[in-house]
Amino acid sequence: MKVLFDTNVVLDVLLEREPHVDAAARLFSLVDNGNLEGSICATTATTVFYIAAKSFGSKRAQAQVRDLLGLFDVATVDRDVLTHALKLDFADFEDAVLHEAASAGGMSAIVTRDRQGFANATLPVFEPHELLAAVAAASEQ
Repeated sequence: MKVLFDTNVVLDVLLEREPHVDAAARLFSLVDNGNLEGSICATTATTVFYIAAKSFGSKRAQAQVRDLLGLFDVATVDRDVLTHALKLDFADFEDAVLHEAASAGGMSAIVTRDRQGFANATLPVFEPHELLAAVAAASEQ
């Protein structure tokens, strides 16, 4: 399964945000082990760098982005993705961009903690614990 990770799930791991870090870290582990194909949006890398640099300094921010790029593929954000995102009936443009990047990149689903932001999604949208359950169920078949 190819899944696009929303920025909030990535930040849960990097910032060790309780109570969400456990499920998000387990998803990272599934990507690392090859049991899940994970991607991030290009905007996630810039957001992570910005937040990490403010919190920990630019050297650690660079290391975190480098680690993300080693683990995840990066979904392309180009003119077509942005143009299509503008046409969506999403309350948050960033969520619309993420959705369109996932769609254009052939993703099977999106994992986020902001399911409401993806109410009009045409792709399946999972909370981290739901995706863990779906992956577990698929491996039992």
